Amino acid sequence: MPVTMTGGLQIMPIDGIGEVRPGADLSRLLAAAAPDLADGDVVVVTQKVVSKAEAQLVPLDPGDPASKARVVEGESVRVLRRRGELIISETRHGFVCANAGVDLSNVEEGWAALLPEDPDRSARRLRDGLRGRLGVNVAVVISDTFGRAWRRGLTDVAIGCAGIRAVVDLRGTADALGRELAVTEVCVVDELAAAAEMVMGKATGICAAAVRGVDPTWLGRGEVVGEVVRPPVEDLFR
Repeated sequence: MPVTMTGGLQIMPIDGIGEVRPGADLSRLLAAAAPDLADGDVVVVTQKVVSKAEAQLVPLDPGDPASKARVVEGESVRVLRRRGELIISETRHGFVCANAGVDLSNVEEGWAALLPEDPDRSARRLRDGLRGRLGVNVAVVISDTFGRAWRRGLTDVAIGCAGIRAVVDLRGTADALGRELAVTEVCVVDELAAAAEMVMGKATGICAAAVRGVDPTWLGRGEVVGEVVRPPVEDLFR
């Protein structure tokens, strides 16, 4: 069932994609499952199916914790913290996350899914594929589940996007009381990724959702790695 949020924003699950195999044409699967996509929609797709389609899978021994640790370290440019089997590291994309994004959930036993090599490029390819198949101009966000250093619980964030500005800069505009905003930059792609997860879930088999009714001024060229990832010189915690 679609979720309608304040302001008329609608979030609709895209069901019927099924199991995605390496080499699958994900834009074809999405177009077949959501033929009624419209201009201005934002299609949110989970990282797992993008990684599967792009064959970003590696074998490992599920009974040997060291096997996963080797994969994680191979996907890391820097390890920040360790606690038991948990590793917090920085990926080559610049993401700081648990186990370098290496994931064993929703993949066959004995395999691990890695992050896409270039999630922004993956989003651009999906956007181009949907435009070619359906004739619609949509934005695409690739989402993944991250923890937060200062808060419990997980939430989905964007790791790649195309056709939408990743960060909307509100500096220089006025708040509700007329005061000028000095520091407010909103990561709208993270907000859309988290909102879309509300209709996808973790065990439903739904790997994509369409968000309709986003502010049209958000649409345009954007990328997560270049706009969202904070450079080390601005990072007070690394």
